[in-house]
Amino acid sequence: MHCRFLTALVLVGAATVIAHAQTASKIPRMPDGKPDLQGMYDLAMLTPVERPNGLPAVLTDEQAAKLEKQAIAAQQAGSLPIAGDRSAPPKGGDGSVGPAGNVGGYNSFWIDRGSHYSIVDGQKRSSIVIDPPDGRVPALTADARQRQASRFALARLQSDATESTDPGLEPAGAYDDPERRPLGERCILGFGSTSGPPILPNYFYNNLHQIVQTQDSVMILTEMVHDARIIRLNAQHAPPHVRKWLGDSVGHWEGDTLVVETTNFTDKTRFRGATENLKVTERFTRADANTLKYRFTIEDPKTWDTPWTGEYTWPITQDHLYEYACHEGNYAMGNILRGARLRESEDTKTKSKQQ
Repeated sequence: MHCRFLTALVLVGAATVIAHAQTASKIPRMPDGKPDLQGMYDLAMLTPVERPNGLPAVLTDEQAAKLEKQAIAAQQAGSLPIAGDRSAPPKGGDGSVGPAGNVGGYNSFWIDRGSHYSIVDGQKRSSIVIDPPDGRVPALTADARQRQASRFALARLQSDATESTDPGLEPAGAYDDPERRPLGERCILGFGSTSGPPILPNYFYNNLHQIVQTQDSVMILTEMVHDARIIRLNAQHAPPHVRKWLGDSVGHWEGDTLVVETTNFTDKTRFRGATENLKVTERFTRADANTLKYRFTIEDPKTWDTPWTGEYTWPITQDHLYEYACHEGNYAMGNILRGARLRESEDTKTKSKQQ
């Protein structure tokens, strides 16, 4: 019995090694023998960052099919033409969540949130976060809670804010100062941390990412707001006083995995309210010729009680990445500011007459 058990273990181990070798042999490689990570990837997906209540870590095929069917139905319903004779929204909006009280915006025809759940190692995942095991981002530290509650936090922008974030903060909200508009709307960074690090789906549109690779560097181009992130290989980090919107990324190879460490963030980005001492470690691995496995670990002891990790897959696509013109030809902000100055002038004249 004991010999048969040992023999079985040896056979299983040998089969695993052979399977790994066969997979590795099918991975496209660069002339220097390193895995070729290059390609266009589509990050549109239904798997959220954090696990919704009531769902297991791994969805069954039936569970995934049901949720995907619901998402498609919602997308189709939201894509129906909007009635041209509909009444105008109430002045100031209706008070619901959304820009200026949900006065209107894109319908679902323009949105591409994805239609499937991410499959990692053959499993349909219900969340990107895998550690902690509950699929939720760890609790904030006391210091982080104090930072977020302070008036000082009102002036802090975050790299993971959505395009149309209105925090509803008093006395000042994101619509009361042009320099507090979300970074994505101002075309400084792709919103929703789609540029990273960590690189996350934005669950909106412009989901493509392109990787270009050389012996000395790797470039990741993000379709949303056209961020180009440069990862220097086998290099040292910039001095601590050098701070960047996307941080300072240096990488090295561990076998067939590209490991990237990013530090030196500016205090103007603040992923999920983190400090400028945030450190993000990413791992890029070719799962096969058409799939990239992406894993990241977040560390900031002044923000979270413990480091946390997420992972999901990037499917390759033949779609084309288009220029994101953003504010080109956009006169809205200038006109809003001109209107505000005109109103202030008129209010001043009215007060002068009353006196």
